[in-house]
Amino acid sequence: MKRNFMKRHSLFLTTFLAALLGFFASRPAVAHTDGHPSIHDTVAGVIVRLKRELTADQLIELTVPDAEAFLTPSDREILGTEHLRFRVNVPVVVTIVRDSSLGDEPFWLAGRGFKPTGLKFKLARRDFDTWEKEFPAGEIGLGVHNLTGRGTHYLVLLKPRQAGSTIKITDFYPAQLRTANFVAGVEPYVDQADKLPAVPAELEGQLLVQTESDSEEDARLVSLFNKTQYPATDHVDQVVLTWSDDPRTSQTIQWRTSTNITKGIVRYQLKSAGLALEVKSARTKRATTEPLATPTLVNDPLINRHTVALRGLKPGTTYVYSVGDGSPNGWTDLAEFTTAPAGVAPFSFVYMGDAQNGLDRWGVLLHNAYHARPDAAFYLMAGDLVNRGAERWDWDSFFENSKGVFDRRTLVPVLGNHEYQGAQPLLYLAQFALPRNGPKTIPPERAYAFEYSNAKFIILDSNLDAHKQTAWLEKQLANTKAVWKFVSYHHPAYSSGGNRDNEDVCNLWTPIFDKYHVDLALQGHDHAYLRTYPMRGQQRVAMAKDGTIYTIAVSGTKHYEQQPHDYTEVGFTKVSTYQVLDIQINGNRLVYRAHDVDGKVRDEFVIEK
Repeated sequence: MKRNFMKRHSLFLTTFLAALLGFFASRPAVAHTDGHPSIHDTVAGVIVRLKRELTADQLIELTVPDAEAFLTPSDREILGTEHLRFRVNVPVVVTIVRDSSLGDEPFWLAGRGFKPTGLKFKLARRDFDTWEKEFPAGEIGLGVHNLTGRGTHYLVLLKPRQAGSTIKITDFYPAQLRTANFVAGVEPYVDQADKLPAVPAELEGQLLVQTESDSEEDARLVSLFNKTQYPATDHVDQVVLTWSDDPRTSQTIQWRTSTNITKGIVRYQLKSAGLALEVKSARTKRATTEPLATPTLVNDPLINRHTVALRGLKPGTTYVYSVGDGSPNGWTDLAEFTTAPAGVAPFSFVYMGDAQNGLDRWGVLLHNAYHARPDAAFYLMAGDLVNRGAERWDWDSFFENSKGVFDRRTLVPVLGNHEYQGAQPLLYLAQFALPRNGPKTIPPERAYAFEYSNAKFIILDSNLDAHKQTAWLEKQLANTKAVWKFVSYHHPAYSSGGNRDNEDVCNLWTPIFDKYHVDLALQGHDHAYLRTYPMRGQQRVAMAKDGTIYTIAVSGTKHYEQQPHDYTEVGFTKVSTYQVLDIQINGNRLVYRAHDVDGKVRDEFVIEK
């Protein structure tokens, strides 16, 4: 027994240390391969020193001066010069366009001789100031965004020191950086499609180095460490239902425990009138158990996640189940799930936009939806389930505020940009087992598809290259005989705000929606409710039978202002909603209603086929 315990302890320790050392090395930028030191290795080394020398409370309360004090001269040199690098053919003036809310950050700006110009202006609703320094021809290295990860990543502009010279840039690091003229309509970042509607006249026409917005957190040390309000225990929690296979004959169940619990089991049977589970006759299945390490969570850095995929179930059937570790007192209370019907049958589902902020208030909305419509078969969430997708304390709050719902009704999640915090949606993928039937051109479980009754659901990942999902999207729509077709993705084709349309989504995906007559595109991201007129060919059409309706909804407490658009049929803001879609078989009717937290109907329409 002691040897087994030590073996498990060693495994968990190894997992934890590997996660700690790899946490920052796996961030957006890749390691240097040309002899230059790595930002990510440097940050990982600082993290190790911080954890070795500071208490949990000191880590959580770490300030910028505290973090800077931990930087060795070598650290400061690397973090101040190796974040971005390129070579210029002529002497240049480098202008750093900086989010002015950052105060004295980044530390290297003044330290390396950049001088403030006095020019201040707004870009995309944020205040910026500018700093300049002259460089000779040759290699230029620039430092990290800051040590907090907050604010908008700085912009880099170049102009020749000698009028009439032409700047040529080579040897970019990271290699994906690009250049563009700094004019209205430019995309400032290589990893975002957002464009600047205007630029200051004083800087117009300069050469812009398009950086990576996501690299703003590459050197984050401050506000990196946190505590979870809901640490794992030996008792099962965070039970959530998803589909990773055919909804008619399968159900996937996931949960967590502390690392003291190394085994997980589901026992289940057909629901009887008494809602009781007969232990002797119940079927059981062993879970796959995997450790999940979050090195920056100081009070609960390592937990176990348990996953079971039940297959061979009867379609259209309700089962009761319990999960646990197999010990007599280690089982959860009974919950239930219902498989999808074998054929065509009426059904309802709930669609929600971004939860993201105010998860306690979102939990009230979610539970109100569940109690108002217990018949809803599943819940589709169109991305940004949480605000800090790389931080488990935020996910712990999400699960705490959804308990009692997602252990009884299947969650169909969509990836938003906040799940991609830290470049990859690692915690999302670790906590949700999803279908692996998406396009081969992107990683699995980012996009997927399933059918339920007479409806086809296609989930897309608008954070990734839309081109790489287009052929698969068309194949899914071309090969279905479903009466109703729904697509869901996070970034809207038609924005409810200003200058937030997503051109690749609009130009690449909506023509396919038109070709195969997708009924509804269920979107998020904009935090203001929108329903478009039926759209076809990016133009309004008279009837739903002639086009696709695009919706945007928000279920959390973060709200944006809304701009008027000629495609908006219904729009409002500062209201959190859940949407119930009823698919009626008699007459092939779809009834859509948007409800606020009190159940009041804020929007509704009917489509008949």
